[in-house]
Amino acid sequence: MKTEITIRMASKADAEEILEIYAPYVKETAISFEYDVPSVEEFRERISNILKKYPYIVAVENNKIIGYAYASSFKDRAAYGWAVETAVYVRQGYRGKGAGKKLYLALEEILKMQNILNLNACIAYTPTTDENLTNASKHFHESLGYKEVAHFTRCGYKFGKWYDIIWMEKIIGEHPAIPKKVIPISELQKDLIPVISE
Repeated sequence: MKTEITIRMASKADAEEILEIYAPYVKETAISFEYDVPSVEEFRERISNILKKYPYIVAVENNKIIGYAYASSFKDRAAYGWAVETAVYVRQGYRGKGAGKKLYLALEEILKMQNILNLNACIAYTPTTDENLTNASKHFHESLGYKEVAHFTRCGYKFGKWYDIIWMEKIIGEHPAIPKKVIPISELQKDLIPVISE
């Protein structure tokens, strides 16, 4: 029987469960360039800081968080205000079943409501796949309409190997002569933020 996946906004209380999802990406893959798994308290602060301006959402199935996605500042300068960096992580054992796509599409809808126009994803890449990196993230982003716009060579070192990064971009709105003000997620009316069920 197919179970329902619900997308909702994350909170600091979700930090421990979200960190369970993220930790294997740090310890076992080059998808994350972090070497050490953050503490729950540090992760709680990361969530809290992002939620001041941007969405941080989770996918829940059978009362268990199976994935999460968020947007963060692309660059701190004011002129970059309409661009964000996006990220998505899915719990091991649940990848390839649609949770990541559902999270990213929900994230995109919320960002449109905030008047964000450019989505940017920084993705680890390797010319030769190995046990730590398969380039699945690149293909996932391509399937959602992201295009590769930059390639940096051997700029990340992990597990005794050099990895590239690529930047991928998706435009989700028109770029008018005078753009609309970006609305922080904390100022969006809560009843407008979608809670999405499959």
